[in-house]
Amino acid sequence: MADPNPSLLQRDPTESESPRIVEQQLSLDDMIEHCIGDCRWRQLFQATIASFACFFDAQQSFVSVFTDAEPTWHCTSPSNSSCKNICQIPRDSWNWDLPAHTSIISEWSLECSGSIITGLLTSSFFLGCLIGGFVLATLADSALGRKNMLVLSCLLMSLPGVLTTFSTNLWMYTTLRFISGFGRSTIVTCALVLSTELVGKKWRGKVGVIGIICFTLGFLSLPGIAFLNRGSSWRLLYLWTCIPSIVYSVLLYFLVCESPRWLYIKGRKEEFAKTLRSIAAPAILRNLTDSFFDRCVKWEDELQVTNFYSTIKILLQKSWALRRLASVMLVGFGAGMIYYGMPLGLGNLTFDLYWSVALNAFIEFPASLLIFFLIGRLNRKFSVIGFALLSGICSVTCVLVRWKGLQIGLELVSFFSAVTAFNVVLIYTLELFPTCVRNSAMSMLRQAALFGGLFGPVIAATGRKNGLLSYGIFGITIAVCGLFVAFLPETRGRAFCDTIDEEERRNGAISN
Repeated sequence: MADPNPSLLQRDPTESESPRIVEQQLSLDDMIEHCIGDCRWRQLFQATIASFACFFDAQQSFVSVFTDAEPTWHCTSPSNSSCKNICQIPRDSWNWDLPAHTSIISEWSLECSGSIITGLLTSSFFLGCLIGGFVLATLADSALGRKNMLVLSCLLMSLPGVLTTFSTNLWMYTTLRFISGFGRSTIVTCALVLSTELVGKKWRGKVGVIGIICFTLGFLSLPGIAFLNRGSSWRLLYLWTCIPSIVYSVLLYFLVCESPRWLYIKGRKEEFAKTLRSIAAPAILRNLTDSFFDRCVKWEDELQVTNFYSTIKILLQKSWALRRLASVMLVGFGAGMIYYGMPLGLGNLTFDLYWSVALNAFIEFPASLLIFFLIGRLNRKFSVIGFALLSGICSVTCVLVRWKGLQIGLELVSFFSAVTAFNVVLIYTLELFPTCVRNSAMSMLRQAALFGGLFGPVIAATGRKNGLLSYGIFGITIAVCGLFVAFLPETRGRAFCDTIDEEERRNGAISN
């Protein structure tokens, strides 16, 4: 009896070493798995290079912690008993401990400006992120592709960062930071999508986590750079973080290929074949001729994106896509609220503030490593629910206990669980949506997390007199938001879908 599932790659008895291809029509996923096989160093190298964009994204996201900080100061006349508030004493009676050019606050004499002015320094960057996410989100799916959008985003973030060093006033500075944030808005999503689409099924989850680890390393690198720059101009911090990012963008353009999945859904057959040849296993490379691709690649009629926002329209029109998008965005909202708000609420606890901040910063790294090693075994849906519930329970409990050690321990478990839940939902989102809308869905998830982050500082401030108000809200929010993934399909070990029709066929004719 003939084998109902003939192997694509068989040994020709007349050829002792080289395998030949048994030509049969293949789906895109089968074609990519066949060409890549067990993921080799070339694919891992390209995926890692793409993921490293997250390193520079993190640096620009948090560099203002040091450039916009208010430096310490001292009285020039120690006998002056009224030297407590620099805004209420003459300027010649006090001095900064470090040179004025170490911070924007001291160089431009903003120490007595209102909170709106000083807050504008940082908020302009995140406002740019929020707007840029909506404006640029669909370009990686529609017109530019994953690689070109990632290169453009890195340059849009880094070049204004270099120009920021020439700022002479607050308004020039905030404008350039807004532009930098506008460009930065799609870096993480493009990096995660491109890296996972360059490798086979076996490595998708782990490659996705590499980007998360790079983001954590970028965040952790900033204190060291700032320490080495201590006493020097704040402008150097932007040069140290932006110039390497520009060099990286050039290397990214030449070293990493475009996603073959995106090329496939856009009908760019020649580029698709060229890309697969560039990442194919050497054993089958010589068999990947133009005639082979013509006969063996199953090209499907796919809805062609006619404008930049067609992918958003697809996500909103398809009820199953809208349901999935709303569910993961709710988790992103809850996790973003905790990620940006919980560290600001540490002063509401009785544990030492400096140790608390340090422990929260370092807890992100083991959270990323945990997912890297376990993502292949974790059930996506129940992992998100479990970590979200654990985070919620520990967040509420940490303000109910009185012992300092147990209090900070519960807070760290809550923060660790929220970060882990968000890391899992990032991978989950990559697997839930087909290639034609994947980047747009990821961008919406990131926007939801950023939107949740806008509420975090406000909630932390409301709990200064009663910690239960802040940590109670954090806990209830993340726990409730995590439950919304309960009715989503499980995706662990599932092949990627590339078109809307393919996704609907797999799920049994999902209704619109």
